[in-house]
Amino acid sequence: MSRSDLHLTPVSFVVLGLVARDGPVTPYDLKAAVGRGIANFWPFPHSQIYSESERLARLGLLAEERETTGRRRRHYRVTAEGEKALAAWLAEPTSEVPQVRSLAMLKLYFGQLAHPEDIAALARAQQAMHRERQAYLGAMLERLRARDRPWQLAVGKLMRDADRAMADSWAQVERVVEAAAADREQQSSA
Repeated sequence: MSRSDLHLTPVSFVVLGLVARDGPVTPYDLKAAVGRGIANFWPFPHSQIYSESERLARLGLLAEERETTGRRRRHYRVTAEGEKALAAWLAEPTSEVPQVRSLAMLKLYFGQLAHPEDIAALARAQQAMHRERQAYLGAMLERLRARDRPWQLAVGKLMRDADRAMADSWAQVERVVEAAAADREQQSSA
Protein backbone atom coordinates (compact mmCIF):
# COMPACT_ATOMS: atom_id res chain seq x y z
CA MET A 1 0.00 0.00 0.00
CA SER A 2 1.46 3.37 -0.97
CA ARG A 3 1.61 6.29 1.43
CA SER A 4 -1.00 8.16 -0.61
CA ASP A 5 -3.34 5.19 -0.20
CA LEU A 6 -3.02 5.62 3.57
CA HIS A 7 -4.38 9.20 3.47
CA LEU A 8 -1.77 10.53 5.88
CA THR A 9 -2.25 14.11 7.07
CA PRO A 10 0.02 16.55 8.89
CA VAL A 11 -1.48 15.28 12.17
CA SER A 12 -0.50 11.74 11.10
CA PHE A 13 3.09 12.91 10.80
CA VAL A 14 2.92 14.79 14.11
CA VAL A 15 1.97 11.51 15.79
CA LEU A 16 4.51 9.43 13.84
CA GLY A 17 7.27 11.95 14.46
CA LEU A 18 6.64 12.21 18.19
CA VAL A 19 6.34 8.45 18.64
CA ALA A 20 9.55 7.94 16.63
CA ARG A 21 11.34 10.60 18.70
CA ASP A 22 9.98 9.76 22.17
CA GLY A 23 8.38 6.31 21.94
CA PRO A 24 7.00 4.18 23.31
CA VAL A 25 4.42 6.72 24.45
CA THR A 26 0.80 6.95 25.50
CA PRO A 27 -1.67 9.24 23.76
CA TYR A 28 -1.51 11.46 26.85
CA ASP A 29 2.29 11.69 26.43
CA LEU A 30 1.72 12.73 22.80
CA LYS A 31 -0.81 15.38 23.84
CA ALA A 32 1.63 16.80 26.41
CA ALA A 33 4.49 16.87 23.86
CA VAL A 34 2.28 18.70 21.34
CA GLY A 35 1.31 21.24 23.99
CA ARG A 36 4.95 21.94 24.87
CA GLY A 37 6.08 22.57 21.32
CA ILE A 38 4.13 21.87 18.16
CA ALA A 39 0.96 23.66 19.30
CA ASN A 40 2.96 26.90 19.25
CA PHE A 41 3.21 26.80 15.45
CA TRP A 42 0.82 24.08 14.23
CA PRO A 43 -2.40 24.25 16.26
CA PHE A 44 -5.00 21.53 15.89
CA PRO A 45 -7.58 19.92 18.19
CA HIS A 46 -5.67 17.66 20.57
CA SER A 47 -8.51 15.14 20.48
CA GLN A 48 -7.20 14.19 17.03
CA ILE A 49 -4.12 12.67 18.69
CA TYR A 50 -6.19 9.87 20.21
CA SER A 51 -8.09 8.97 17.07
CA GLU A 52 -5.02 9.35 14.84
CA SER A 53 -2.91 7.10 17.08
CA GLU A 54 -5.56 4.38 16.82
CA ARG A 55 -5.87 4.83 13.05
CA LEU A 56 -2.11 4.64 12.52
CA ALA A 57 -2.02 1.45 14.59
CA ARG A 58 -4.77 -0.06 12.42
CA LEU A 59 -2.72 0.88 9.34
CA GLY A 60 0.35 -0.85 10.76
CA LEU A 61 2.41 2.33 11.10
CA LEU A 62 2.31 2.18 14.90
CA ALA A 63 2.36 -0.87 17.14
CA GLU A 64 0.09 -0.74 20.17
CA GLU A 65 0.72 -2.42 23.48
CA ARG A 66 -1.89 -2.20 26.21
CA GLU A 67 -1.22 -2.48 29.92
CA THR A 68 -2.88 -5.59 31.32
CA THR A 69 -3.63 -4.09 34.73
CA GLY A 70 -4.46 -0.74 36.24
CA ARG A 71 -5.57 1.92 33.80
CA ARG A 72 -4.85 -0.34 30.80
CA ARG A 73 -3.13 2.54 29.00
CA ARG A 74 -2.09 2.15 25.41
CA HIS A 75 1.58 2.57 24.54
CA TYR A 76 2.60 3.16 20.94
CA ARG A 77 5.88 2.62 19.16
CA VAL A 78 6.62 3.29 15.51
CA THR A 79 6.90 0.28 13.18
CA ALA A 80 9.32 -0.12 10.28
CA GLU A 81 6.48 0.89 7.92
CA GLY A 82 5.80 3.95 10.05
CA GLU A 83 9.49 4.89 9.92
CA LYS A 84 9.44 4.56 6.11
CA ALA A 85 6.34 6.76 5.80
CA LEU A 86 7.86 9.38 8.11
CA ALA A 87 11.19 9.32 6.26
CA ALA A 88 9.44 9.74 2.89
CA TRP A 89 7.42 12.70 4.21
CA LEU A 90 10.52 14.35 5.71
CA ALA A 91 12.34 13.93 2.39
CA GLU A 92 9.72 16.02 0.54
CA PRO A 93 10.61 19.73 0.60
CA THR A 94 7.73 22.18 0.90
CA SER A 95 7.27 25.71 -0.32
CA GLU A 96 3.90 26.10 1.38
CA VAL A 97 3.21 29.62 2.57
CA PRO A 98 2.99 29.78 6.39
CA GLN A 99 -0.55 30.17 7.66
CA VAL A 100 -1.33 33.15 9.86
CA ARG A 101 -4.66 33.56 11.58
CA SER A 102 -4.69 36.77 13.59
CA LEU A 103 -7.78 38.53 14.91
CA ALA A 104 -5.61 41.60 15.55
CA MET A 105 -4.48 41.71 11.92
CA LEU A 106 -8.09 41.31 10.81
CA LYS A 107 -9.09 44.29 12.96
CA LEU A 108 -6.15 46.32 11.64
CA TYR A 109 -7.22 45.50 8.09
CA PHE A 110 -10.45 47.39 8.78
CA GLY A 111 -8.66 50.10 10.73
CA GLN A 112 -9.99 52.92 8.56
CA LEU A 113 -13.40 52.20 10.09
CA ALA A 114 -12.10 52.37 13.67
CA HIS A 115 -11.19 55.23 15.97
CA PRO A 116 -7.44 55.95 15.94
CA GLU A 117 -7.22 55.47 19.72
CA ASP A 118 -8.69 51.97 19.28
CA ILE A 119 -6.02 51.09 16.71
CA ALA A 120 -3.32 52.47 19.02
CA ALA A 121 -4.70 50.36 21.89
CA LEU A 122 -4.74 47.32 19.60
CA ALA A 123 -1.11 47.95 18.66
CA ARG A 124 -0.09 48.27 22.33
CA ALA A 125 -1.94 45.08 23.27
CA GLN A 126 -0.23 43.20 20.45
CA GLN A 127 3.19 44.50 21.46
CA ALA A 128 2.59 43.35 25.03
CA MET A 129 1.43 39.91 23.87
CA HIS A 130 4.46 39.50 21.59
CA ARG A 131 6.82 40.55 24.42
CA GLU A 132 5.21 37.92 26.68
CA ARG A 133 5.58 35.32 23.93
CA GLN A 134 9.23 36.27 23.49
CA ALA A 135 9.80 35.60 27.20
CA TYR A 136 7.96 32.27 26.92
CA LEU A 137 9.92 31.34 23.80
CA GLY A 138 13.18 32.37 25.47
CA ALA A 139 12.47 29.92 28.30
CA MET A 140 11.55 27.25 25.74
CA LEU A 141 14.84 27.84 23.91
CA GLU A 142 16.78 27.35 27.15
CA ARG A 143 15.00 24.04 27.79
CA LEU A 144 15.71 22.90 24.23
CA ARG A 145 19.40 23.85 24.50
CA ALA A 146 19.65 21.83 27.72
CA ARG A 147 18.00 18.81 26.06
CA ASP A 148 20.21 19.03 22.94
CA ARG A 149 17.33 19.29 20.49
CA PRO A 150 18.91 21.29 17.63
CA TRP A 151 16.01 21.10 15.16
CA GLN A 152 13.37 21.97 17.72
CA LEU A 153 15.74 24.76 18.81
CA ALA A 154 15.83 26.02 15.21
CA VAL A 155 12.00 26.11 15.12
CA GLY A 156 11.95 27.96 18.45
CA LYS A 157 14.39 30.54 17.11
CA LEU A 158 12.26 31.05 13.99
CA MET A 159 9.21 31.57 16.20
CA ARG A 160 11.07 33.98 18.50
CA ASP A 161 12.39 35.98 15.56
CA ALA A 162 8.91 36.13 13.98
CA ASP A 163 7.44 37.35 17.27
CA ARG A 164 10.15 39.98 17.57
CA ALA A 165 9.39 41.19 14.03
CA MET A 166 5.65 41.28 14.78
CA ALA A 167 6.25 43.30 17.97
CA ASP A 168 8.40 45.75 16.00
CA SER A 169 5.75 46.05 13.29
CA TRP A 170 2.98 46.70 15.85
CA ALA A 171 5.21 49.40 17.40
CA GLN A 172 5.44 50.98 13.95
CA VAL A 173 1.62 50.87 13.63
CA GLU A 174 1.34 52.63 16.97
CA ARG A 175 3.83 55.33 15.86
CA VAL A 176 1.91 55.90 12.62
CA VAL A 177 -1.40 56.25 14.50
CA GLU A 178 0.15 58.63 17.02
CA ALA A 179 1.77 60.73 14.26
CA ALA A 180 -1.54 60.94 12.39
CA ALA A 181 -3.34 61.98 15.59
CA ALA A 182 -0.72 64.65 16.27
CA ASP A 183 -1.09 65.96 12.70
CA ARG A 184 -4.90 66.15 13.08
CA GLU A 185 -4.54 67.93 16.41
CA GLN A 186 -2.06 70.41 14.94
CA GLN A 187 -4.34 71.08 11.94
CA SER A 188 -7.40 71.60 14.12
CA SER A 189 -5.58 74.06 16.40
CA ALA A 190 -4.22 76.10 13.47
